[in-house]
Amino acid sequence: MRRREFITFVGGAATSWSLAAHAQQPAMPLIAYLSQSSSAMPQDRLRALRQGLKETGYVDGENVAITYRFAEGKNDQLPAIAGELVRGQIAVIVVGGNAAAIAAKAATTTIPIVFIVGEDPVQLGLVTSLPRPGGNATGINFLSGELAAKRLELMRELVPAVSRIAVLVNPTDASATQSTMRDIETAARAMGVQIRVFNASTGREIDVAFEAIGRERPDALFLGGDPFFTSRRVQLATMTARHAIPMSSQVREITEAGGLMSYGANLADAFRQAGIYVGSILKGAKPADLPVVQSSVFELVINAETARVLGLTVPPSLLSRADEVIE
Repeated sequence: MRRREFITFVGGAATSWSLAAHAQQPAMPLIAYLSQSSSAMPQDRLRALRQGLKETGYVDGENVAITYRFAEGKNDQLPAIAGELVRGQIAVIVVGGNAAAIAAKAATTTIPIVFIVGEDPVQLGLVTSLPRPGGNATGINFLSGELAAKRLELMRELVPAVSRIAVLVNPTDASATQSTMRDIETAARAMGVQIRVFNASTGREIDVAFEAIGRERPDALFLGGDPFFTSRRVQLATMTARHAIPMSSQVREITEAGGLMSYGANLADAFRQAGIYVGSILKGAKPADLPVVQSSVFELVINAETARVLGLTVPPSLLSRADEVIE
């Protein structure tokens, strides 16, 4: 497990500078980071965001300030939070997650927005096209939905006997859920695998879902791509260990917490790229002219210790392709 840096959060939001304090210092640009996730999100991503800013000459607390707002998984609160930010002296809004990006886009057509989303930003209505976004938003697309079929193939390679898979999705993030279901249903039919869908958008609902999953005893668990699940990674790892269920996700942090495997884009690098875009906008670039960046490097992470606990042997062919093996 990599050493992590923590930020102190007050009232559900961590701020380098509050909106009120910044109003007294208009010379320092204020960046707002808005996430549908919680303050328990992996802190290396926010560190990477600040690193990207630094690469363009901006250092938090010196010549730029950052305020952090989290919906704590309550996506219905995102429009109100986005509206509050828009009414402040915000230079750029950075958004993490599909629902947060949609809320920010609905709140303003003038303040620059840099998004980090897993689904097609054109289909989400954030941009006109990837090469020329055409409005006040641009950002990073880390292609979570499109990787569902590949993740299912990797899970079957690691758990060859898998025939019944539980799929856990967050129904409050409609776009991510629809993308996950569309891709995994197609892949499951092609592979002859049965799937059963479970919903969870709160910690309590995760417990309830696992009660049902435990009774049905599927061969594996496939997590939908949603920031909420990353924020609940310890709970998910604990529950899958309790029920002895191999778990596949798209983010390495869930595997580091005890999940079996993950396959997806390097999200820390996506946040770093977002930071670079924010710096470019602060220097005068227009979001409409900054092409949406699509992740091109993906990483396979396997938790060998979890595999041993589950009685699984990781095939050498899979070990040789893994970007990281957690012992």
